[in-house]
Amino acid sequence: MSAIENLLQVMRDLRHPETGCPWDIRQTSASIAPYTLDETHELIDAIERDDTDNLREELGDLLFNIVFHARIAEEQGQFDFDDVARGIADKMLRRHPHVFGDERNRPTDEAELSRRWQAFKDAEKESAGKDSSAQAQTDLEGSLNSPLYQAKKLQKDAAREGFDWPDIRPVFDKLEEELHELRQAFDEGDAEAITDELGDLLFVCVNVARHAKVNPEIALRRTNRKFARRYAYVQAQMAAAGIPMEQSRLDAMETFWQQAKQAVD
Repeated sequence: MSAIENLLQVMRDLRHPETGCPWDIRQTSASIAPYTLDETHELIDAIERDDTDNLREELGDLLFNIVFHARIAEEQGQFDFDDVARGIADKMLRRHPHVFGDERNRPTDEAELSRRWQAFKDAEKESAGKDSSAQAQTDLEGSLNSPLYQAKKLQKDAAREGFDWPDIRPVFDKLEEELHELRQAFDEGDAEAITDELGDLLFVCVNVARHAKVNPEIALRRTNRKFARRYAYVQAQMAAAGIPMEQSRLDAMETFWQQAKQAVD
């Protein structure tokens, strides 16, 4: 049995409805998504630290998450791990004609390769019925070195050594304190202080999320997507009403924004 076959069998055993692990059995792709995101950040952290041993471990953790998602999909009759592996292999073959296709002997510079890679992606989205321009507006790419993740990790490390509030209530007090200090910095017109106080406020927001056991990356990602959907509604309504999108028409935009809050999840 190969290593990947063994891993797939381990996952089947963990998810076995009668003899498996209760925690693993009750998971869904949605419930393990925050863990997948955490493992991705931990992998990137290992890469940035050039920690080879930890890199191997984190690659395994991320692979386990991929196998987990694939197993859940297989149980629902959607696809399995082989479909995932086959799909990415086929995609790489399509997108690398200069390596695997008839163009493999044609000299091509990196700028041309990048342009063609994007063209392949756009063509694939079009064939799948996706609007490339609309997709580009809604795709929200996170930084490989997320400050939210850094803040969460710093706080978790400090909490592990006892430097933490006992519950969430004093964190809310701290949130109000930092908001007051930010307002004061604005009143004083101190640009440097505004930057510092805004950073402090964001850091406390991450602390609120940690105490609430909410992944701030997931929470912010949801809010970003929600804003994008609602703003698209505002744009559509303004266009339908023949009203230009400009500051002087803010009252109209606010009216449609309030409608969007009711009409769009």
